[in-house]
Amino acid sequence: MIALLTGRIAYKSPEFIILDVNGVGYRVQIPFSTYYELPEEGIVASLNIYTHVKEDAISLYGFRTSREKDFFQLLISVSGIGPKVGKDILSNCQVQDLSGSILRGDISRLCAIPGIGRKTAERLILELKDKVRKLDSMAPVHGEGRPAQPSGVLDDVASALINLGYKEAVVRKTLAEMEIPADAPMESVLKQALKSLAPGR
Repeated sequence: MIALLTGRIAYKSPEFIILDVNGVGYRVQIPFSTYYELPEEGIVASLNIYTHVKEDAISLYGFRTSREKDFFQLLISVSGIGPKVGKDILSNCQVQDLSGSILRGDISRLCAIPGIGRKTAERLILELKDKVRKLDSMAPVHGEGRPAQPSGVLDDVASALINLGYKEAVVRKTLAEMEIPADAPMESVLKQALKSLAPGR
């Protein structure tokens, strides 16, 4: 099961990207919110991945944040909502807005999302209100910034670098020698590590 991919963006569109991970191109479907935050083609990026397996296909869905991925998984747990519809919902409504609408029971707001009728909106509220409340309670309070999780970030960066072809021992040594702020985002640490690993340094 693929949970995280890091590689160079070989192709980028609002519907999907192709991520070149150590010479292997992964086609990853993305919502608009992720598309707008991705760097340009040729730049290294990391995506949280949801792997959808069917009898005749394996599809990858990518998200810039773990919260967006978590919300996507909540959406597709609702009867009648598959991965494509879940992705389309996130393309048309930011997670914070969607969360608030479900918690308030705002059917009219949910029905304003393309592809969502009244019955589906009612199901979203009925089936997800408690789950969304629980998910929100685990998220950092708005304005407090990122939680300090240096070990988790370092593990993710190490995994990403190893996927790119670097030897684990070299990666661990490089990360141990770097000065990394406790609240540094993964992408920032990854860029710093790639510079340190660049030939000639």
